[in-house]
Amino acid sequence: MLNIPLQLGGSASLMAIGFAILFFFIIIISFIRRYKRCPSDRILVIYGKVGAGSSAKCIHGGAAFIWPVIQDYEYLDLTPISIEVNLVNALSKQNIRVNVPSRFTIGISTEPGVMQNAAERLLGQGMPEVQELAKEIIFGQLRLVVASMDIEEINSDRDKFLTNISQSVESELKKVGLKLINVNITDIVDESGYIEALGKEAAAHAINAARKSVAEKNRDGSIGEANAVQDQRTQVAAANAQAVEGENVAKINVANSDSLRRQREAEAERTAIAAEKVQAARALEESYAAEKDAEIARAERVRSSQMADIVVPAEIDKKKVEIAAEAEAEMIRRKAKGEADAILFKAQAEAKGLFEILTKQAQGLDEIVKAAGNNPKDAVLLLVADKLPELVKTQAEAIKNIKIDKVTVWDSGAKNGNDKGSTANFISGMYKSVPPLQEMFNMAGMQLPDYLKGKEVKADDADATDTTVVENQPES
Repeated sequence: MLNIPLQLGGSASLMAIGFAILFFFIIIISFIRRYKRCPSDRILVIYGKVGAGSSAKCIHGGAAFIWPVIQDYEYLDLTPISIEVNLVNALSKQNIRVNVPSRFTIGISTEPGVMQNAAERLLGQGMPEVQELAKEIIFGQLRLVVASMDIEEINSDRDKFLTNISQSVESELKKVGLKLINVNITDIVDESGYIEALGKEAAAHAINAARKSVAEKNRDGSIGEANAVQDQRTQVAAANAQAVEGENVAKINVANSDSLRRQREAEAERTAIAAEKVQAARALEESYAAEKDAEIARAERVRSSQMADIVVPAEIDKKKVEIAAEAEAEMIRRKAKGEADAILFKAQAEAKGLFEILTKQAQGLDEIVKAAGNNPKDAVLLLVADKLPELVKTQAEAIKNIKIDKVTVWDSGAKNGNDKGSTANFISGMYKSVPPLQEMFNMAGMQLPDYLKGKEVKADDADATDTTVVENQPES
């Protein structure tokens, strides 16, 4: 029962939010629709509250926002309007009535001030009303222009007539926001036939002038023809006289020319003979020079040929030898470098191995010294004691391989100062040939045990005078 009010309150709030959003979108769309863009063939006129001292705001080729309620807008069409104006019975400056058929083309002006006038006076009017208003203005101004000019001026000086019409009509059209685009005057006639008479007068004058010109030309032609005949006869006689005189002069000139020709021919012949001789000598000289150049060129060609046959191959062989020597030297250098690198690598490997051996030996000696209570002498004794079997074996090996087939000792029985016989001395000397252990131990700083030192053997009872010891190939 409690959930029903809560649900009703939530739905009401959602509806309120929905309405608010809808209202917001409607306002936005309305504002967008109030933003107006003016096309190029129209004038946008905004009226209402547009600013102080202004009744309307005109925009051409732009855009503006139209505030709702306080502003509104309309368009003015810029399409040109063609108006046919047939002015009849208009009094000229000479009080002669004339008819001026014409056609005017007008349109709404886009000048700022004139455009404001159009907004104030033409807004809301249709095309027929604007056309009728312009027609009335044109009629009035056209009558004033005709009244201010003579017939001759209107008929002969059309440019001035059109200029006066344009200035007068356009100044009045601007007051209502219009401008004059074009003026076309088709023909001008009057009821009294004054313009026609002027035309006939001008035509007659032109015809008379033409006839006079023709007569004058005919007269000038006859006089010219007679003068031409006279001149012809005079000039013919003079020409004949001049011809005779010319023939005589020509004969004299021919004679002089012949004499001069013969002189020139002789001179030319002499010059030609001399020139021929000079040219022959010059040709011979040039021939000798050409032969000399040919010989020089031949010698140069022979030298070049020999150079190509002898020197060039020799230089090529020299280059080959140099290249081969350089290649062999490079090979020897590379081989030597390789051997040196191999020796260096081998020495480095041996040194590294020796370094490892000595390092391990030093570590072993360090361990031996530590085992001997850090006493170096005791460590040396341990090393010598470890090598004692090898030393004893070495002593035994010294006399191991001595082969004695037969030893004959002749003992006379005499004794030396040590009270020893010859046989005892022989045995003692053989034993002494073995390296004594006592000296070896003394050199190593060790003491030989007493049981290894031994004692001398006394041979007191050596009565035999002749003793023979025979040993067959002892093993040790």
